[in-house]
Amino acid sequence: MIRYMNRRGNSNVEAYFIFEDRIFVKFYGTSRIYVYSTRKAGIYHVNNMKLLAVRGYGLNSYINLHCKYLYD
Repeated sequence: MIRYMNRRGNSNVEAYFIFEDRIFVKFYGTSRIYVYSTRKAGIYHVNNMKLLAVRGYGLNSYINLHCKYLYD
């Protein structure tokens, strides 16, 4: 997994890993890996999460607002 840059310093996202049709996200305080796929969250949300993960900010907020329970 790739360590999340957390450029704003207040994210609960610890790490992520990007695949073509999904993103794996690990949050602090849990050993669980959350998988957000195009099948469940949709291509629009998965692509946005990929972009935010690479940028290093906004991923946690985006997940909470749009995809919180759309993990596989």
